[in-house]
Amino acid sequence: MRRRDSHAAWSGRGALIGVALLTLAGGPPAWAAPSDTELDPAYEPAKGILEIVATLRRHIPDDTYRFEPARDLSGRNVYRASLTRLENMEQLHAEALRAGHMDEVIAFAKARALERLRAFDLASESYRAAARFEGTLAQEARRGAAMCEGLSEASRIGFERGRPGVGGRSEEAPGDPDAALREYDTRVALLEALLDEAGTSHFEAIVREELERADLARAGYFEARRQLSPSGDVRSLAERQRLVTRHRDSKNANRHMLALADLYATLAREYVEARPPESLWFDPPVFQDLVDGAAKLYEVVANQDGTSEKLEAARRLEAFLAFTLRVDRDRISR
Repeated sequence: MRRRDSHAAWSGRGALIGVALLTLAGGPPAWAAPSDTELDPAYEPAKGILEIVATLRRHIPDDTYRFEPARDLSGRNVYRASLTRLENMEQLHAEALRAGHMDEVIAFAKARALERLRAFDLASESYRAAARFEGTLAQEARRGAAMCEGLSEASRIGFERGRPGVGGRSEEAPGDPDAALREYDTRVALLEALLDEAGTSHFEAIVREELERADLARAGYFEARRQLSPSGDVRSLAERQRLVTRHRDSKNANRHMLALADLYATLAREYVEARPPESLWFDPPVFQDLVDGAAKLYEVVANQDGTSEKLEAARRLEAFLAFTLRVDRDRISR
């Protein structure tokens, strides 16, 4: 795995942290309480901030666009677990940390964790807090704050069902698809500019994840309103296919294909409901096109060994083929 540019900002921090720890406690960290019994490493609490930061630092360059986020020994998302442990350290050992030797490191580490959890506003605040110390992390902290502010701005553009941070109000979907499309294009353009700025840093994976989410929101919008337009079914299929094509390298590629297969299957069932197989209006070639689209995609995902979607796709294919057999029986026996 290649190193990221921003990863270099942590270089030399181990020595500084070690000095800070010794300054605080004159030896082992005060918050690293000794234990008479040996605990399972999966449930053993962190021995100090140095351990938490080291774990987080190791996973900052991870490409979370292509691969699932790393997990700690307890099986939790490493970024969420690191954030929780840092906050617990701040609360449990507030007295030992009162001198402020670790404030810059804690703020910077929390920002790194928050940006991976899509809490861009909070990440920007933590970066700004780290930058105020004007230490060796200040330049990278200012850059991180600017990136997170841009990501936060982009994430609020365009309709996205269930999006957090809308003040408790239900976000209304635009009634004009052309206006909605312009908003999505604006969001993508802003993210692509951030992608150029990210370069080969760890922000590249974060921005690509946001681009994927923008395309997913766009596909979801057109699928949700497909029955309101004569060409809605065709447009929703095109948007789902666009999502699959643009994000073939994503860790969610199989999920996107499953969603497209489900859409084909839904259209096939709706076609049968509108034009029963025994009626004169049932067109076998049209129905077969929908069946082929769903079956082929289910098969592709079902053949992906080592993925969590394999079994799911196989079961959905089995159920869908059972539906098609019933349709053929009704059509032939009419």
